[in-house]
Amino acid sequence: MTVAELAKYDGRNNQPAYVAVNEVIYDVSESPMWQDGNHLDQHQAGQDLTEDLKRAPHVRKVIERFPTVGRLEIPSEPAAAKKPMIITIGIAILLLLFWLVMR
Repeated sequence: MTVAELAKYDGRNNQPAYVAVNEVIYDVSESPMWQDGNHLDQHQAGQDLTEDLKRAPHVRKVIERFPTVGRLEIPSEPAAAKKPMIITIGIAILLLLFWLVMR
């Protein structure tokens, strides 16, 4: 499931409430702590909560009790996005070498 697809399962309008943690998607619909897909006015279902769970007062085992419904697809960085970084690093190395030679 993509991030956009996950967003549809926010627990509102009779939709199931799904959350993702570490690329695993859990169905929290039956939990009284996730009424209408909202968890304590801090989290809305339909999102990747991996980073938020790191700061949660409970351990990851709590979320792992819920049924899993799939995996979250994390888009990889396109190769075109990597090229500018490689070019920038190459230029920086050339400038450093030029500076060292000219000293």
